[in-house]
Amino acid sequence: MQTFMIPGTIFMSLLAGALFGQLRGVALVVFAASAGASSCFFLSKLIGKPLVFSLWPDKLMFFQKQVAKRREKLLNYMLFLRVTPTLPNTFINLASPIVDVPYHTFLLATLVGLIPAAYVTVRAGIALGELTSLNDLYDTQSIALLFLIGVVSVTPALLGKDEKTPEMAVATS
Repeated sequence: MQTFMIPGTIFMSLLAGALFGQLRGVALVVFAASAGASSCFFLSKLIGKPLVFSLWPDKLMFFQKQVAKRREKLLNYMLFLRVTPTLPNTFINLASPIVDVPYHTFLLATLVGLIPAAYVTVRAGIALGELTSLNDLYDTQSIALLFLIGVVSVTPALLGKDEKTPEMAVATS
């Protein structure tokens, strides 16, 4: 589904949580999403350039400029993109090979950056499977863990804050 940009992966993540539990569900979702994103990356590298240029010319130019500016700390930037809704994941998967993001950087940022979203959706799948009342949705431990994941995820971007351009400041606010 991820390779060919078919919507509905969130339902598969919810199902993974309900069927496999937290640890195995997150591992499965991150592995499957990373494999799909990698397939999309290589498919785009082979035949995606005209499609990306026709669908998102402005976003592609913006992304290309940002990647060029952040070449030294590209992993931090790619990780930031994966954990924030600055650019859609579909666009990142398709555009990364076109703007010369190295595959190892793309893969590592994808593997690490998808963990927070995978955790949330798998956890939601578990909760939906065990739901008996609305109070079951609020768990102090889960909220604290999500907060910690969020802080850890954006720390590299916050540490490199002096390099942030006005465009990124607007895009992230």
